[in-house]
Formats: sequence, C-alpha cells, structure tokens
Amino acid sequence: MDVFYLLSENMQKKIWDMGWTHFMPIQEKVIPSIISTHKDIIISSGTASGKTEAAFLPILSLVEENAREHIKVIYISPLKALINNQFERIEKLCDRSDITIHRWHGDVSQNKKKKLVNKPVGILQITPESIESLFINQTGNLKPLFQYIEFIVIDEIHSFIGKERGVQLRSLISRVNEYIKNRPRIIGLSATIGNFDYVKQWVNPMDPDNVEIISLPGTDKELYYHLMHLGASDHKKPVELFEDIRELTREKQSLIFCNSRGQVEETTVYLNRLAEREGCKNTYFAHHSSIDKKEREFIEKTMANTADPKSVVATSSLELGIDVGKIDIVIQIDSTFTVSSLKQRLGRSGRKREASQILQLYSTEKHQLLQSLAVMELILEGWIEPAEGYNLPYDILFHQIISMCHSANGTTATSLTEIIKQNDIFYDLPINDIQVLVQHMVNNDYLEKMRGTHELIVGIEGERILRDRDFYAVFMTTDEYEVFHGTKRIGALDKSPFINTGDNIILSGKLWTIKDVDPLKNKVYVQPAVNGKPPKYFGGVQKLHPRILHKMMEILCSDNEFTYLNDEGHTSLNDIRKPYHLHHVTPAHRPLWVDKEEIVLETYTGTNIFRTLYWMFKVMGVEIKSIDGIGRITFKGNQPIKKLINKIKEKEWSHLELLAHVSDKELFKSKYVHYLPEELHLKMHAAHEFDVLKVKEFLNTYKIKEINL
Repeated sequence: MDVFYLLSENMQKKIWDMGWTHFMPIQEKVIPSIISTHKDIIISSGTASGKTEAAFLPILSLVEENAREHIKVIYISPLKALINNQFERIEKLCDRSDITIHRWHGDVSQNKKKKLVNKPVGILQITPESIESLFINQTGNLKPLFQYIEFIVIDEIHSFIGKERGVQLRSLISRVNEYIKNRPRIIGLSATIGNFDYVKQWVNPMDPDNVEIISLPGTDKELYYHLMHLGASDHKKPVELFEDIRELTREKQSLIFCNSRGQVEETTVYLNRLAEREGCKNTYFAHHSSIDKKEREFIEKTMANTADPKSVVATSSLELGIDVGKIDIVIQIDSTFTVSSLKQRLGRSGRKREASQILQLYSTEKHQLLQSLAVMELILEGWIEPAEGYNLPYDILFHQIISMCHSANGTTATSLTEIIKQNDIFYDLPINDIQVLVQHMVNNDYLEKMRGTHELIVGIEGERILRDRDFYAVFMTTDEYEVFHGTKRIGALDKSPFINTGDNIILSGKLWTIKDVDPLKNKVYVQPAVNGKPPKYFGGVQKLHPRILHKMMEILCSDNEFTYLNDEGHTSLNDIRKPYHLHHVTPAHRPLWVDKEEIVLETYTGTNIFRTLYWMFKVMGVEIKSIDGIGRITFKGNQPIKKLINKIKEKEWSHLELLAHVSDKELFKSKYVHYLPEELHLKMHAAHEFDVLKVKEFLNTYKIKEINL
C-alpha cells in the first residue's frame, strides 16, 4: 500500500498543504513501521533527512483522535533551544488536527505550565531536567499528566546514551511508566549512532528484540572537504589561519567549530578584527555555554533571519540541530575528539535538498594534523564510535534515590530496593551495593529513617542537595563567576585562582579588562580593553576511541597521499613519518624510542587502555616523567621497559593494586560521585577508567619495537 494512504486524512491534507511530491527515503521506511507495528523504533539517518516528520506524521495519525483529551506524546530533547526550534515545526504538522503542543522548561512561564497541569492534552516537549522537576514539584499531578501517554520521542538520542544524563533520563522514563496504563513506545532519533545492539538494550532492556532499527547512514549529498595545515608557533594560532577563514567566509554563512571556549573567543576576536579592516562590523559571533543565554538566543535568531554573510564561532553548543539558518560551509579548527562529533557538525551544512556539504578542516600542530586525517578518513570509511554504557551509575542512583524518596513521601528500605531493581537502568546493579549505598545515605543524613514506621524520607543533608537550584541536572558544571559590564551580564568565567584584577579576558567575542573580582558574590566586573595585554584562555580534553589512534598509526606508517591536504600539510606529514619509515615501523608495531635521558613508548591506542597501562607501570615501580593525550608515555632512561611489558602481560592484575597508585586528582569525577561511600567511588573509577583485559589484548596484538636513538 502507498505510504501516503497509511496516514490519517488530516495528515494527508497537511502533506498537500506543504506541497510535498514525494517522501524522503527514511520516511518511506519509518511511517509503515510506526503505523503497522507496536515496536520501539530507532530512526538513524543523516542530518536534514526528514527524521522529525518521519516520526511525527504517523504518530499524529495514531493519536489525533484522543490527543485533544489527554497528553499522548512526550518529546524529549537535550536542549531547550532545540525544543523551541522544533515547537513551530511540530505545531505546523498539527494545525489540521487541532492538537496542542506544550513546552515545559525553565524559560516557559508558570502560567503556561499551570494551563497544562489544569488541562493535560496534546504533546509535551520537555528536557530530562524538567521531567525531574515534575517529580519534585508536581508529584500530585503526575498521574493525570502521564497516564495516557502512547509515545515517548527522544531526539538526538545519541547525546544521552553513555552519559550521566542518559542514566537519569532512562531512570525517569521507568518512573514515568509507573503512572502509564500501557507501556508507551519509544521512538529515538539520531544522525550519528552506532552499536545498535546496545541501543536496543538501552531502549528496552526487558525485550530488546522488540526494538526495530531503521537506518539510512548514507547521504546523496555531494561532500566537498579540504584539510589545511598551518603550523603553530609556541602553540599560538598563526594569523594566516584567521586570514584564510576570513577569505572563505567573506560571502558565506558559516559555522566555525573550536574545541574550547577559549579558542572560540580568540577566533571570534581575530576574525572580527579582520572584518573591521574591511569596514564590516558584527560579522562573527561567539557561541558557547558561558555566554549569557539571551545573547546566545539573539545570535541564533540573527543567523536564522539574516541575508547578510555572517558566521558563528562555536563549541559543541551548536553541534546539535538548533536552527541557525542556511549554512554554506562548516569549518573545524583542529580535530574533534570523536568521529561522531565531526559527522554531526558536518551535517549542519547542506541542509537544503539540492545543497552540497562543504567542510574545511584546519590543523595547527603535528599531532592535530594526524588526528584530523584519522578522523576524516574514518568518516569516509563510514565508521562511527559505538554506543557504550555509563558503567556502575551509583552517582546517578544516589541522586535518583533522593528524588524517589521525595516523590513517594517516604518508603521502606525493602520497597526502595525493589523499585531500584525494577528500574530499567539500575536493575543489574548488585543488590549488596545498593544496600551499602542506602545505608551510607542514612548514616550521613541524606536519608532519614522514621521512628516506628522505619520509612525512609529525605534527610536534612539530602534536603540541602534537593533544594539546590542545580539539583535537576546531573551533569557536572564548573563553578563560575558571573561577568558584568556595568549592569549588563556578559556571561560567565570558570572560577580560577589565576583570574585577577587587570587581566584581559575574551568573552562574547570581545576583549575585556577585569576591573574587580568579588568572590563573595561570585561576580567579575569588566570594561572594554584598551591595552595590548595578552588575554587568558581556558580549555580541556576528552577521551579518544582506540580506532582513532590506530588510524593515526596506520597513517604514520604508510606512504598514502591525501589529495585533500595542502602542501604544507604534506611536508609536515612526511616529516613526521620519516623516523617510522627509517626504522621500518609498521602498523603492527608500537615503537619504544630509547636514548640515554628518556624512553618514550608510543601506544597509539584508546585513552582507557593507555591510562590503565600507565597505572600498571606505576605498580611495577617504573619512574614515569609524563603521559600525554594520545598515549605517549615518557620514562626516565635506563629502565628495562620492554622486559617490564612482558611481566605486565603475564601478571594477574587486581583493581585494588591499580587503585593504590591512582592519585586523588586522577580519580573518576562526576557531580555526585563524592557523595558515595569510598568503596563505590573506587568501583566506579575501576569501571570507567580501567581496562585490564584490553591492555593485555593490546600488548598481545602489537609488537613493541625497541629503537635505540
């Protein structure tokens, strides 16, 4: 049967209204599955491939008769801005069905929220944090809000899986299900997701075979890409880099991605200086999480509505599908840490049906050149990081126990344990560990045991956590100063002992001088800078998947030419390759460079593997000088490293002996982990940071080639 005729009459009329002549490929596949089956469905296809309509056209067809009387659909998004973007899009699909769309997040007025509570109908768009707030603040209204839900749509589902927010979301969905008459179907949307077996388990752990994956990973769009290497001097970006970006973006709408907020600010200032020399003002905008929300929204609206060539310089804050209008070109300065991130960013260009995707990469240091090549090659091969779990989530369980006890207004320890064991994300945690955590929470007044009934309620210290304005979010945020120019809030700065009066900083794409720091009120006051004092920047790093580093090693050992690399890049690459070619290093080797002063082992494997190996060397008593972000371990000279590697392969390792050599600053960190009993914190560290089996597999797979210099 023609897919069109599977939809309701109202949806058919809407398609005619929109002037569609045909469905997109993903829509052809998804619509029959949603209409004709009762399965959970993961929709995986490229950016701008029509996933939202693929999900909502059939969902609206199925729920439109009853959606005027009850809430039938929850749409969950990782970002408030994405909810705001999708609101109008979904509202237009509903205009013939008279289905009401409600937004619920921190920027929505109390009057609008009260209206929904009084008459819970239609579609609810919400973030995980706002679902948490419903459990805390609307406990008595949960049943009327949730009981008739048929669909839970999770947008950008890849952004949740494997992260703290994903654990919280999955727990909340389980708790929502307690109020629903029949289990709702989960529909997940993503442009970048891998390891579908794990995704199925995450969506429906009790019946993963009832999850259908509908995937169209390819795209019919033409992709144009180029990598320009411009060597940095003293880790400073060369002026030629900014000049080239200016040349590329002079007549285009562009998104320019950087790996840190400091890089965003530096790049924005340089590009605006170049534009102002040509008489162009307000051409480049900085966008990241520390910039004031109103300023970010202004930038997004400006980009979406302007016809003039303007660009946004951003961190991952614009990686997801927030509408910033037609983007002609995507630029990435230095490599992303993941293939999925670059793929997501690449998908921001060429969103119109006939448009091509254009990607310009830059690298400024040799290891960034290698990493950029590796990530781009993996994109071209169609590889993407597999979805993985957030292991032993005791930190999020701590948070959820406080929320559960508050919502239940008291529960026995036995009932609480049963609830946890029935939860779709906590069910496989050892019951002894759950009991240890609950007892620890009682002992430290996070929970209080009532006399007589022995019910557990939230204790005084638990109330302190619950009443904090940041309770709803489980992801870690840094302590920040609010930054003001006069009475106008500019944004925020990470707290640091190195922020002092007289320093220059860049924020919101402008150069400021700090006039005053008020640590008691957490405020910094600034004025526009009039001196040439260099500004301070702040940034960070992420973990790398083994496949990226293995690909870097393959590139080092090969003679492959890359047609999309500039001449300076080829010269630098050949320079880096020389010692590997000279000593006949192959991808099956891992070099051990030996001289009198120091020994360097280049592991070129995943972060967890080389860091576990680093701690193993510490257990063996090896003197280590340093370890870097791509797994180069530097030792003091005259140590028998190769012999010790053989001992590491033969030894039976326990997590306890490794943990004894992990410093406090190296321990696993998250927002709530420091509330845990020490034994559970250490278990979390071992689960997230150690990989003994993969170390042994690595050492048995690759031959350590000792090279004397």
